[in-house]
Amino acid sequence: MSQSSTNYNLPDDWELRWSRSRNLPYFYNRVSAESRWQAPEGVDPSVVLAFQKDYQSQHGQQPEDGSAAQSDDSPRRVRVSHLLVKHVESRRPSSWREDQITRTKDEALQRLQGFETKIKAGEASLGDLAATESDCSSAKKSGDLGFFERGQMQPQFEKASFALKVGEMSEPVWTDSGVHLILRTG
Repeated sequence: MSQSSTNYNLPDDWELRWSRSRNLPYFYNRVSAESRWQAPEGVDPSVVLAFQKDYQSQHGQQPEDGSAAQSDDSPRRVRVSHLLVKHVESRRPSSWREDQITRTKDEALQRLQGFETKIKAGEASLGDLAATESDCSSAKKSGDLGFFERGQMQPQFEKASFALKVGEMSEPVWTDSGVHLILRTG
């Protein structure tokens, strides 16, 4: 199933499609034949949830987000992207970017707050910054961690993720891994 850009306010040439192998929506560019999980620049991430609900209702499926059984305030699972900045006290103070991370906790927070400022000012998206600046291997997917349920992430990360509404970004969140910005995308 695909939907035109007019139904979901997508840029020209982009449409939403359904992946049968993953049972999830994805974006497809009709001109370049590019397909990706992340929304094109400037697209509200909440369109993915709307498309998913439309698709599932048209195909007689139970919504994957648990919305039939629970309110949106208490989803069964969430999908997030994040940007992680590690510090010398992180449980693994190394990353794909740096073999040995030597920055302090304060320096990590300052770095993350600089990224947060750019995102809030519209100078960059979390996904764009995560792809080049995150200390997590999810940088390869622009910070996308996919869907997860309760009990699959560190408690602080999980609590922040489930508290967000789709399209909402967290304040800095501390975990044993470092300090994160989290964007709920589904």
